[in-house]
Amino acid sequence: MKFGVLVNEGPFTHQASDSAYHFTKAALEKGHEVMRVFFYYDGVNNANKLSEPQSDDRNLVKMWGELAAEHNLDLVVCVAAALRRGIKDEILADGFRISGLGQLIELGMAADRTVVFGD
Repeated sequence: MKFGVLVNEGPFTHQASDSAYHFTKAALEKGHEVMRVFFYYDGVNNANKLSEPQSDDRNLVKMWGELAAEHNLDLVVCVAAALRRGIKDEILADGFRISGLGQLIELGMAADRTVVFGD
């Protein structure tokens, strides 16, 4: 099955980011295709390489980047939502790229299922 994943919440304020990460990882491990993970609204904060979680906390920004490298996963950050939150190319974490909402529309058309995490 081809999945699209939409993440609407940041890594430190809501369970949605953790759930999206674990869903994506499990789907890939089961042999499904994850066509793209699209980060929208506060979800764009998952791509901020300047975030520094406490040493005893998980680092979702790093975890997403590692998952992308391991599975050649397309991590797309909405440009409008990113700019509103001060996120530009210079502070994007490894594995992420900035693009427009067209990437989300394309994903919705091509995926068998699009799974949304967060409001």
